[in-house]
Amino acid sequence: MRLCTVADPLLLDDDLLVAGDNEQALAALPEGVFDLIYMDPPFNTGRAQARRTLSVVADHGGDRVGFGGRRYASQVLQTLSYDDEFADYLAFLEPRLRRARELLAPHGTFYFHIDYREAHYCKLLLDELFGRDAFLNELIWSYDYGAKPRRRWPAKHDTILVYVRTPGAHHFDADAVEREPYMAPGLVSAEKAARGKRPTDVWFHTIVPTNGREKTGYPTQKPEGVLRRIVSASSRPGGWCLDPFAGSGTLGAVCQELARRFVLIDENPTATEVMINRLGKGPAHVPAPGRAHAPGRRAVHAPPGNRY
Repeated sequence: MRLCTVADPLLLDDDLLVAGDNEQALAALPEGVFDLIYMDPPFNTGRAQARRTLSVVADHGGDRVGFGGRRYASQVLQTLSYDDEFADYLAFLEPRLRRARELLAPHGTFYFHIDYREAHYCKLLLDELFGRDAFLNELIWSYDYGAKPRRRWPAKHDTILVYVRTPGAHHFDADAVEREPYMAPGLVSAEKAARGKRPTDVWFHTIVPTNGREKTGYPTQKPEGVLRRIVSASSRPGGWCLDPFAGSGTLGAVCQELARRFVLIDENPTATEVMINRLGKGPAHVPAPGRAHAPGRRAVHAPPGNRY
């Protein structure tokens, strides 16, 4: 994996981690190459997303009370955060979505991950950019975690809108996707129950466990199980996958596991550090985001760069 900035020519001769503005990076990537593009932008919640890592030690004068009345002192070890508010959300997304369509291979598929606040607006924009006939699926990722309000139904799902570059010509390998247990195994034969069923468009999957091996501490990190289904179904071994809002690098981790190639982009230096530690060989200096080449310029040759 090579670490570079948006100022560097982006040649797909190696897996890439690009530090900088994704609109500029997308303009520098070659068109018609990617089997799969997964886009998980900030959800426009209007607040900063943050996750804190605490250290807790026994202390008679501590700020926390535990089992049996014992008191503990807590210390913030790390805070990871990013802003999640845009004055005009669709205007922010439109050029990135338009460019994503251009980057897809003729058989390519685009997955757009969003929550209930903006899903209906984004669906209309995607219909306009890709065409309504290119709409493939609305996936619902359902989870059960966090507070549950008592005056409305708790919002415990995300929406993933799926579009294809060429209607009817997209790659989709249903047999490559891990099967799941039947909800009512007694209603099918023992053979079918043992084999399991292919997932539908509603996915019940836990969030990333707080003490699990894949936990990075990055806010809104998505679980590998969700991305594994997407990558398995909609990309070929050795095919190129792209995540313009890469965050903690879950797409890259799944691509490494499934022998796919990847390009990850993020302008948050903390995200870049997290991805280097997760996907590479350890901590490294993160270059400052640079200026992009003019939009008309395509990848030519890759600089030696740093390899991890």
